[in-house]
Amino acid sequence: MKTGDDYRGLGWAHGALTVQRLGAMLAPVTFVLADGRQVSPMHVAPWAGEPGSEALPGILRKLRGEWPCVPFGYSVPTEGWPENWSRIMGPPEPDEEIHGHSSNHAWDWRDSDGRSLSLTLDYPTSSPVAHVERTVTPDPSAPAIDIEFRVIVRRACRLPIGLHPVFRLPTQTGAAALELGAFDHGRTYPNDVEPGAALFTGNTTFADLTSVPARAGGLVDASRLPLAAETEELLQIDGLDGTASLANHSEGYRVKLSWQKEHFPSLLLWYSNRGRKAEPWNGRHVAIGIEPICSPFGLGPVTALADNPIARSGIATALEFSPDRPFVTRYRIEASAL
Repeated sequence: MKTGDDYRGLGWAHGALTVQRLGAMLAPVTFVLADGRQVSPMHVAPWAGEPGSEALPGILRKLRGEWPCVPFGYSVPTEGWPENWSRIMGPPEPDEEIHGHSSNHAWDWRDSDGRSLSLTLDYPTSSPVAHVERTVTPDPSAPAIDIEFRVIVRRACRLPIGLHPVFRLPTQTGAAALELGAFDHGRTYPNDVEPGAALFTGNTTFADLTSVPARAGGLVDASRLPLAAETEELLQIDGLDGTASLANHSEGYRVKLSWQKEHFPSLLLWYSNRGRKAEPWNGRHVAIGIEPICSPFGLGPVTALADNPIARSGIATALEFSPDRPFVTRYRIEASAL
């Protein structure tokens, strides 16, 4: 098995992409649009290679682009949570890692035909997951990338899972727009994502992304990005059709994400908008995560498997896995001119 070279790339008629072994993260990506312009929609965090960055958790060390998370989420302290959440939340499991083993370790390259990049990662023997596999394939006829993700388990289990695409934003406030289409409802995070950096009213629902209740009163248009406020927030969207787009009006392109909604019934929107001031964020991180999930706000396996408020509403927060059949899901990232 080939394990060396930390990065591999592919070029095709409509673009170029790079995958890194750490987290199997996909970025940077350049798409060549039909009008000949080149656009780079995936986010790359600014601290990779800075002094001290090698001491960060694996997921943060070279945070970038898109990657899969098994299990998705991480446990948080229960202080300040509403009772209907706090009573079902538990401490982290002994071997818990932020967004799972897959997000924090270097994957191994698999042999490929030159038209795709493929990686695999073995999990610790204590995990119900045996290994995961990921194949990234440019569409030879379009500025688009098709991705296949497989999970092979040792024993039957239930786990929260998610995909973690993070997109770059323009510098001008409101110069990009999230396009979600119709959905059943959205939920605000029931507590503070980052102390002192909250924007939305906690633990409430909304019907339109342009009118999300604000903690200071009134409504916030959460579709226009980047936000004006220095904030760190999460919104969970239920009932989407399996597609979401980000229109970058300042650069004249749209990037579209499509996924299998039967695997990921919710979409988590991660607003990282200069709200985190500690290292390595330093109040400079501006990006939007558009993350298909089967999870309750990324709150970790213990909460995901419990009878949490989202699960009680009929929205799955964990998937069933069986050793008799690998889990396989496919999704796509594509770009077009506005």
